[in-house]
Amino acid sequence: MEELIKEIDSSIEISAKLTSVEQSIKYLKQNKPDLIFLDIQLEDGLSFSIFEKVDVDVPISFTTAYDQYAIKAFKLNSIDYLLKPIKKDELREALNKYKNIKSSYQMDFEEIIRSIQNKDIGYKKRFLIQYGQKIKKVEIDEVAYFYALEKNVFLTTSSGSTFPIDFTLDKLQDVIDPEKFFRINRKMIVAFSAIKNMIPYSRSRIKIELNPPEPKEVEALVSVERSSAFKEWMDK
Repeated sequence: MEELIKEIDSSIEISAKLTSVEQSIKYLKQNKPDLIFLDIQLEDGLSFSIFEKVDVDVPISFTTAYDQYAIKAFKLNSIDYLLKPIKKDELREALNKYKNIKSSYQMDFEEIIRSIQNKDIGYKKRFLIQYGQKIKKVEIDEVAYFYALEKNVFLTTSSGSTFPIDFTLDKLQDVIDPEKFFRINRKMIVAFSAIKNMIPYSRSRIKIELNPPEPKEVEALVSVERSSAFKEWMDK
């Protein structure tokens, strides 16, 4: 998103990039930005919990892959609600709304809700993969998990085949359906359909048994900061 913002308006200064509820609370207690782009699902839980700890009276543009949080979001100083993957035109529109708000612009709540419901999210349906001298097509429903190893990212299918892909895990999070996939730690994104069992682990972590099993170089272990969000994702 930072690159898109700079492409739209290079004069905008990004004062902080925060990844957790805890970091956000600490920052907002000491700083007052002009505008906040806030992902609803942070590493350690939903960002709505930030507002239980600190008063935030600046405009907020929420970003998420889910539209079911829209009504709750608009009760919290929200000027827009961007669905992932975020499109440049929609981001530009959100920035323009903020500029208009400074001129006493009034948001049409019902119209925004309608526009959210009508958005075409457009998650990836397949991956094209170089396979020897051929290009192989892998449908998204065939994917069991993605993992990072050294400087490469790999895709493993439900049949156990593994291929390198030209994506980072961060980029993958923006283009795959979060209803079907969850990033359990810094090195792995798993499909709901690939999860066989979950085993409680030390320090609130969760060990996942996958089908097919992950390679020995990586570990299907939900990190502490993602455990709460993972449980919510599994329990939908």
